[in-house]
Amino acid sequence: MSILIDDTTVNYNVQSYVNCQRKHDLVKDGVFTDPPTVVVVGAGVAGLAAAMTLASMGARVTLLERAATTGGKIRTVPSATGPVDAGPTVITMRHVFENLFRRTGSPLQDHVELVEEPLLARHWWPGGGSLDLFADRGRSIDAIRAFSDARSALEFERFAKESETLFKAFQRPIIEAAEPSYSAMIRHVAMRPWLAPMIGPHQTLRQRLKKRFSDPRLAQLFGRYATYVGGSPLSSPAILSLIWHTEASGVWIVKGGVTALAKAMTQQAAAMGVDIICDTDVARIAVGEVEDVSGRIWFGDAVLYAGDPAALRAGLLGDWPKGAVADDAVNQRSLSAYVWTFAATPDGPAGDEPLAHHNVFFGRNAEAEFRDLAAGRPPADPTLYICAQDRGPGQSPTSAERFEIIMNGPDAPLGARPTVEEQETCQTRTFETLTDFGLTFSPQPGRAALTTPADFGALFPGSGGSLYGLSPQGLDATFRRPTARSKLAGLYLAGGGVHPGAGAPMATLSGLRAAEAIATDLALTSRSRQTAMHGGM
Repeated sequence: MSILIDDTTVNYNVQSYVNCQRKHDLVKDGVFTDPPTVVVVGAGVAGLAAAMTLASMGARVTLLERAATTGGKIRTVPSATGPVDAGPTVITMRHVFENLFRRTGSPLQDHVELVEEPLLARHWWPGGGSLDLFADRGRSIDAIRAFSDARSALEFERFAKESETLFKAFQRPIIEAAEPSYSAMIRHVAMRPWLAPMIGPHQTLRQRLKKRFSDPRLAQLFGRYATYVGGSPLSSPAILSLIWHTEASGVWIVKGGVTALAKAMTQQAAAMGVDIICDTDVARIAVGEVEDVSGRIWFGDAVLYAGDPAALRAGLLGDWPKGAVADDAVNQRSLSAYVWTFAATPDGPAGDEPLAHHNVFFGRNAEAEFRDLAAGRPPADPTLYICAQDRGPGQSPTSAERFEIIMNGPDAPLGARPTVEEQETCQTRTFETLTDFGLTFSPQPGRAALTTPADFGALFPGSGGSLYGLSPQGLDATFRRPTARSKLAGLYLAGGGVHPGAGAPMATLSGLRAAEAIATDLALTSRSRQTAMHGGM
C-alpha cells in the first residue's frame, strides 16, 4: 500500500504496522533488521523529547504538528522590537535538558547558550516595598530580613529547608517515576515519618503558609507558586511548597529566548532522522494509524499523542481514543491566563528599584484573586507577572523593550471566543493596576496584543484554554493524571497534561517516559547513542 507523506510516496506493509504490540528483534550491537515505526502527534517539548529519544534508540519516527512551527506553548509573537516570548521565559531543572541531549549524543551547550539568572524575581506590593529573591539562599535570607524582620528571615530559612527536603524526598518515587501511585506515596512516607508533618495532608498551601509566615506578604508570595502548575493556593495541597525549591535551585535565561531551545530540539531531532511535518492537523487516531484532515494516513507500531489528553476524551480525534483516559484525569481543569506580549518604553515603577527580568506585582487581597478565579471570572484585584525580556545579566535594554505580562484567568468553555468586553476589562485592570504602582508603558498595547483563555483554547484544541492540564487540587491530583501508557494498547501519552505535569522540564520528562514505555513494549532495547546525520529520513 502506498501512502502520500509530505509529497513523497512511501510503500508500507500495512499488516506489519497494525499490530501495536509487535516485538522487534535485534541482530547485534543494537541494530534492528526491522526498526519499529512510531508516529508522534504534537511537537511541543514533550513530543520533541520523545522523538529525539526514540530516534536515538533506532526507531523510525514521524512527528506531526498542527501549527506552522514546533514548540507548542513555547512560542513567540512578533513586535516592532523583535519576537516576544509568549510562553515560558526561562528554564529550571536544567539537568533534564542536559540529560536529554546527552542521550542523543550531543551536549546541550553545543546547541543553546544558557545564562544563569541569580535574581529569581523582584516582588512589589501596593503601598510600597519590594523584595528580591535569589538563587543563593543566604542572599534571600538577608533580603527578607531587610524587607521584613529577623523573625521572617528565620521563618523563610525553615520553609526553604522544608521545600528542599520535600522535593528530594519525592523527586525519584513521584516526580520522576513512570507510574507513581498514591499507595506507593503512603508507603514512602510511612518509612520516613518525619515527612508527614511537612506534607500537611489535610492542609491547603494557603493554610500551611499562613502558619509558616508571620508576615502575610511572604505567605502571599509563596502561595503564588501554586499557579506554576495552574492551581490556587486556596485549594492546592500544602505539598506544593516544594515548587519553591525547583526555582531556588537555579533559573536560566536562554539566549535568543526559550524558543531557541525548542528550535535546538527540533534541529537535533531532524538531524537524527525524525521526519517532522508541520501544518498537519490530525483528525483521527486509530489502532496503529493517524489520519490528518486531508485524508493522509501514517501507520505506526505505536502512536504517541503529545497534546492535551482532554482532546482525546472529548472525541476530537475520533471515537477510538476516547477511552484512552478516565474522566477524572481531565475534567477538573487548571487555570488559564491573559497574556500581553508587546514592545514599549517603560516609565517606572515608583521606588528605588527598576524592573528586573522577572517581576511580580501583587494584588491587595491575597485571597480575592483566587475566589474570583474559582467562580470562573477574571480577577478584579489581580497579581501581575511581568517579564522584561531585554533585562538580565549582560543585557542593556534599549528605549523600546519587549514585555510579557501574565494575569491568571479561568479556563474557557470548549469553543468559546474572546469578547470585546472581556478584552477591554482585562486591559483596564492590567494597566490601571500597574499605574497604581507607578509603572506605565508608551505606547500602551492595544487589544491585539492580548491572548485570552479562549484564544488559548483555539491554539490548543480540547484544552479549553487550560494551560496546565488537570488542576492540582487535592492531594491525589498527581495520581489522577494520565501516565505514558494510556488505557488503550498502542496509544501513549505525553505533555503538560500527563504525569509529571506542566512546565517545560516536566513536559520534557513526560516525553522521555513515553519513549521509554514505547521502547519497553516494543522490545526496542537499544540504548546506544546514534550518530547525528543531517537530512532526515
